[in-house]
Amino acid sequence: MRGLVLCCLVALASCQSLRYDLSLNPKKTYEYKYEGLANFGLGMPNLAESGAKLTCKVKIVGVSAQTFLLQISDLAFEEFNGFPGKNSFIAVPKLTQRIAAQLVKPFMFDFAAGHVGNIHASAEVSDTVVNIIRGILSFFHITVKTTQRFYELEEAGIHGMCQSNYAIDENKETRDMTITQVVDVTNCREKAERYRGMATTVLDNLSKKRGDSIVSTMRYVYTIKPTVEGGLISKAHGLEQQHFSPFNVKGGSFKMKATKEIVLLDVRDTPSAVTYGPMKNRGNIIYKFVEAGAHIPIVMQNQDDAVSKAVELIKHLAETNKYQIDSATTEEAMKLYQLLRLVPYEGIEVMWKQLAANDEYRRWFLDTIVEVNDARILKFLQMRFQIGDLSASEAFQTLLLAFNHLDAIPELIEMAKMFLNLPYSRSNIFVWHTVALSYGSLVNKHCAYYTPCPVSAVQPLLDFAMDSLNNNNEENIVLSLKALGNAGHPGSIKTIMRFLPGVSANPVDLPPRVLSAAVQSLRLIAARDPHSVQDITMSLYLQKDLPAELRMLAIMILFETKPPMALVSTVTAHLQEEKDLHVVSFVYSYLRSMAKSKTPDNQHLSTACNVAVKILAPKFGRLTYRYSKAMRVDWYNDDLLLGTAAEFFMLRNATEMIPTEIMMKGKLYFIGRILQLMEMGIRADGIKDIFGSIISKLKGDVSDFQTIYQQLRNLESQNSDKPLLNFYSRASGQEWFYADVNREFIRKIINLVGPSTGKDSSVWTFIENLHKGISWHWTKPFLIFETRYFQASTLGLPLEISKYYYALSGITVNAKAAINPPLTDRLAQVLTSEISLETDGFVGCTKDIWLSYGINTELFQSGVEFKSKIPYSIPWKLAAKVNVRERKFQLDIPLSKKEVELFTVSSDVYAVSRNIEAPTSPKMTPMMPKAIDSNNEIVRKGPTIRPNNWHPMAKMCTEKNIYGAVVCVESELRRAYYHEEYPLYYLLGYTNVALKAVPVQANKPVDKIRFEVNVGPSQYPTSTRELLETLMRLSKEATLKAQLSSDSESSEAELNGTPAGMASNSTPAAVFNIRVLALSGNHKPEGYETAVFYTPESSLKNSQLIVSQVGDNTNWKMCMDLELDGRAEAKAHLRWGAECQSFDMSLRANTARLPGSKPTLRAKVHWNRIPETMAEFFRGIEAYIPGMAFLLGFNQQHEINPTQEVAASVVVASADSLDLRIQLPQYTVYRQSIPVPLPRGSLLELQLNTRNTTM
Repeated sequence: MRGLVLCCLVALASCQSLRYDLSLNPKKTYEYKYEGLANFGLGMPNLAESGAKLTCKVKIVGVSAQTFLLQISDLAFEEFNGFPGKNSFIAVPKLTQRIAAQLVKPFMFDFAAGHVGNIHASAEVSDTVVNIIRGILSFFHITVKTTQRFYELEEAGIHGMCQSNYAIDENKETRDMTITQVVDVTNCREKAERYRGMATTVLDNLSKKRGDSIVSTMRYVYTIKPTVEGGLISKAHGLEQQHFSPFNVKGGSFKMKATKEIVLLDVRDTPSAVTYGPMKNRGNIIYKFVEAGAHIPIVMQNQDDAVSKAVELIKHLAETNKYQIDSATTEEAMKLYQLLRLVPYEGIEVMWKQLAANDEYRRWFLDTIVEVNDARILKFLQMRFQIGDLSASEAFQTLLLAFNHLDAIPELIEMAKMFLNLPYSRSNIFVWHTVALSYGSLVNKHCAYYTPCPVSAVQPLLDFAMDSLNNNNEENIVLSLKALGNAGHPGSIKTIMRFLPGVSANPVDLPPRVLSAAVQSLRLIAARDPHSVQDITMSLYLQKDLPAELRMLAIMILFETKPPMALVSTVTAHLQEEKDLHVVSFVYSYLRSMAKSKTPDNQHLSTACNVAVKILAPKFGRLTYRYSKAMRVDWYNDDLLLGTAAEFFMLRNATEMIPTEIMMKGKLYFIGRILQLMEMGIRADGIKDIFGSIISKLKGDVSDFQTIYQQLRNLESQNSDKPLLNFYSRASGQEWFYADVNREFIRKIINLVGPSTGKDSSVWTFIENLHKGISWHWTKPFLIFETRYFQASTLGLPLEISKYYYALSGITVNAKAAINPPLTDRLAQVLTSEISLETDGFVGCTKDIWLSYGINTELFQSGVEFKSKIPYSIPWKLAAKVNVRERKFQLDIPLSKKEVELFTVSSDVYAVSRNIEAPTSPKMTPMMPKAIDSNNEIVRKGPTIRPNNWHPMAKMCTEKNIYGAVVCVESELRRAYYHEEYPLYYLLGYTNVALKAVPVQANKPVDKIRFEVNVGPSQYPTSTRELLETLMRLSKEATLKAQLSSDSESSEAELNGTPAGMASNSTPAAVFNIRVLALSGNHKPEGYETAVFYTPESSLKNSQLIVSQVGDNTNWKMCMDLELDGRAEAKAHLRWGAECQSFDMSLRANTARLPGSKPTLRAKVHWNRIPETMAEFFRGIEAYIPGMAFLLGFNQQHEINPTQEVAASVVVASADSLDLRIQLPQYTVYRQSIPVPLPRGSLLELQLNTRNTTM
C-alpha cells in the first residue's frame, strides 16, 4: 500500500513539473518539416491563379542556453501558374539550387522565453533569404500564459509591433495545448510596410469610414506538447489572407492566401558541439525590407553586365521609335529603367561618353537616367552642371524629373543643397527656377516620411527668402516664396509671415504678386499645421483695409485647413457685415460649392458650409457672375472608393473689368488618398495698363487687330519692368513652372514677326530653311508615376502592390515650302503671296498602365498583373496651298492603300510567374480563359450561383464610301463576373477597342481627297460689337419677334434657285464656301460642298446655309434659312433630302407684351417630316424629360398638345424670378418663380423698359 501511494505521489510530482511555456533545450537537436505556400487569384473557379511553394527540413541545434543554430536541408521550390484543378505545382530545379546555395548555410538566433531575438547569418546571405528564415522562426515567437484562457498583448512579430489575441484550449487526454493566435496585422503600431512614390498624395483617413481597399487577417494555430523543460511545438499552422482591390474590397477583390506549416519529426540529443563560420547580426524577428528600386515587379531579366545592356537598349529604343512609335517596346523601356538602377556612378559616366555625341541617343539617355533615384543621379548632374555640357533645356527637364523621383532621405537632401549654390544653376532663369522649386518639392517629400521634419532641410530656402527681402529683389522674393510653398515645412511660417501685411511685426510694402505668392505658400502647410495657418488666414480676411484679392486668397487657404464649424460660423458672421461685394461673392460662392461636396475629406466641412449658406442665401443669393467667384464640383463613389473634384477661382476687384487672377485645379480620390492633378493659374496685373485706354475704341471687327498691334508697338516707348502676365503650373500640388510676360518679351515677339521684319529675323531664317526642306524628330519617354507599397507576409516574402504609368510620345515632320512670288526684303510679303507646302510625318503616343499585386523578389515573382496599353498614331502626307490675299485654302491628302490603326485600347489581367533562372520565359496566363464554360457553377453556403459570362464583339463603320476610306470601330470584351461581386469584375478580362481608317472600294477610284475653303468679301458680315449689341437687346428688351415669309415667296425663291427670304432686290453673296472632294484622274469629283449666303438690308438680315452632295446623279441637299431683323426678331427653317424636299422643321421665336401683362418670350419648334431615327430619338427625349423635370422641381400635367410641335414660354414673374413652361405632345411641364443670377431688380427694370410687341 505504501508503494502504491509513493508511486502516485511521484506521478503527481511529475505532472506538476510539466511546463507549457515555449523553450528549447540547448543539448538537443530538433528536426521539423516546413512548408510555405502563397497563392494569388480571385478565388473563383475557372479563373487562373499563380503561386509559389517552398518545402524543406529544418534542424535546430543548441549552441548555448539562449543561442541556437538553424540549418535547412532537402529544399524544394515549386511554382503554380494556371487553373486550379487543371494545373498543378511544378518544380523549378535551377531556382531551387540558387536558393539552396544560401539557405544551406547555418543561421544563428537568440531564443528565450518563447521569443526569438537577434538573427545572425554569414555576410554573403542575402536579405531576401534571411527574411525567409524569419518566416520559419516566427513559429517560435509566441507568448504562452497558462493562467488565462484568453489574453491580449502587443508584441513584436514578423509583421511589426502588432496586437495579438490568444485563445487556449487543453486536450485533457493527451495534455497537449492548442493555442490560437490572431494577429491584427492591419492596425500595427509599427507596421512592417513601406511606401514609395506616394509622398505627394495626401492620406485621407475619413475615406476609411467609407470602405477599405486592403483587408488582411493572420492566424496561427499551435499544438504544444508539455515537457519538464518547457513547451515543445509538435505542430503549427499559419494562415494569412488578404483581400485587395483598386476599389472597395466589398465589390470584389484579388485574394492572397499564404499558408505555412511546421511538423515535428524528431528530437534527439546533440552528439557533439556544432561549428559555424563568421556571422553578422541581421536584426530581430521583424521583417527587414530589401532595397527594391531595381526589382521592378513587371519585368525580370539577367542583371549581369548592366552597362553594356543599358547602352544597347537605349540605341535600340531610339532607332525603333525614330520614325514611328512602337508600342511593343514599352516592356523594354521598363527593363532599361531596371538596368539603369543597377549601374554604378562610374558606369553612368561611361554611358554618357558613349551616347552624348548622338542627339537621339543623348536625349533617350537623359530622359531615362532620371529614374536612378539615389546619390548617383545627383553626382551625375553635379558633374554636368560643373562642366556645363548640358543645354538649358536639357538641364531644366533632367533636373526637374530627377528631383521629383529622388528618394527623399536625409543624405540626399544634404547633397541636393549644393545645386542652390552652383553657378550654372543661375545661368538661365528657367534652370534657376527649376532648381529652387524642385528643391522645395524634395523637402516636401522628405517631410512626408520624417516627422518631425528637421528645419535644416528647409533652411537654405529660408535664408534665400530673407536675403531677397533685404536686397529688395522682387524676382527672387517670388521664387523663394514659391519654393517655400512647395516645401510646405511648418518651420517656414515665421519667415512667410514677414511678407504678409497685418501679421508681420515689421510690415514691408510689397506689390500684389508678392503678397499673392506669400499667401499661396501656406497651401501645403495647411495640412501639417492647420491651427497656425487658420490664425494667419483669418487675420488677413478680417483686415478690411487689405486688397480684396489678398483676403480672397486667404479664404482659399483657410478652406485647405478644413476649418471646424466654429470657424466657418465666424467667417459667416463677418461676411454679413462685409461691404466689398467681390469678397462677399467669392466667399459665398465658395461656401455654396463646398456645401454640395460629397468627397470624404469635406465630410464635416460641407455640413458647416451648408448651415452657412442657409444663413447667407437670403442676402447674397442673387449676386451675378460679374463679381469674383469660387466654384467647385466633385463626385465620389463609395463602391469604387474613387472620386474627382475640380475647382475654379476668379478674383476681381472693384475698379477693373479684367480679372486679377484666375486659377483652376483638380483632384483625384483613390483608395484612401488624394492626388492633386494639374493646376494652372494666371495673373493679369499689367493687361489693364496696355489695353485700358483702347477698350472703348475696339469695334469688334478685323480693324481691331490693327488697333491692338499698334498699341503693342507703343510698348517700345515704355520703360516699366512690371510684368504684364504671370503664368504658373503645378502638378501633384508642386509648382514646377512659372513665367512672367513683360514688355521686353512683347517687344521681341513684335520684332520677330512684325510686318516690317527683315532678313535678320529668325523667322526669315526658318522660312529659308523650309524652302530648302526640313526634317525634325522628337521623342519623349516618361515614367509618369511609379507607386509601390511593400508589406511583410507571414512567409517572410515581400508582398507588393505597384502601379506604373509609362508614356512614350513622338513626332516626325518632313516639310518643304514654296512662296510665289518669293520674299525679297520684308516678312509682310507673305500676306500677298501664295504659299505651297508639302509635308509628311506622324504624331503618336503609347501609354501603358500596369497594376501588379504579388510577391516580388530578385529571385522570383508570383502574383496577378493588370496590363493596359493605349497607343495612338496619326500618320500624314499632304500638300497645301494658302493664298491670304484671295482668302483661299486648299489641302490635298493622298489616299492610303493600307489600313491604319489610329487609336487602340487593350487590357487584360494575367496570373504571372517569373524566376531569375528563366527571365526570358515568364509564365503569363490570362486570368480569364478564352473559352468560357457558361455551365460552371459556384457552390457556396446558400443558393448555387452561376457567373455572368459576357463576350460581346462588334464592328461599326461609317456608311459613306465616296472618299475611298471609312472609319471603323472594332471592339471585343470578355468578362465573367458575379452579381454580388462588383465593380472589380466588370473591369477584369480581355478588352480591345480599336479605331481604324480602312480603305474600301469607292464608287470611283480615288487618288486623293481635296479640302477647299474660299472666303468671300469681308465688308458685309456683322461686326462682333454689333452682334454683342444685339445680344444685349435680347436680354434687355426680351424681344425676339419672328419675321414670317409667305409660302408663295418661299416657293418662288426655291424655283429661282435663290435662298428663301432673299428674293428681294439685294443680291446674296457667299460668305464662305467649303468643299471636301474625292479626286481621281479625269473622273468627275465627288463629295460635299457647304456654302453660306448672306444678304444685308436696312432692317432685315438674311443668311442661308446649303450643304450639297457633289457628283453624278446626286440631288441630296440640306438647306437652312435664317432671318434676323434689326429688332432681333428671328425665324429659322431647316430642310433636307432630295433637293431639300424630303424632310423639314422650323423654329420661331418672339416676344409678347400686352398692356398690363408681363413680358413673355415664346419659342416653338415644328416639324412636318423627319427621319424615323430622329423621331425615335425625340421620343426617347420625351420619355426622359419627366424624371429630370421632377428632380429639378418642375410640375407635370398630362394634356394633348400638337403632335409635331414643342413649345416653350418664359415669363418675367418678378424682379428676380421667371416662370417656365414647356409643352410636348403628350404632356406639359412647368415651374414658377425660378430664381435667376442677376442683380436684384434687373428683371423689374426689364419689365419697365420692354417695348410692347405682339405676335
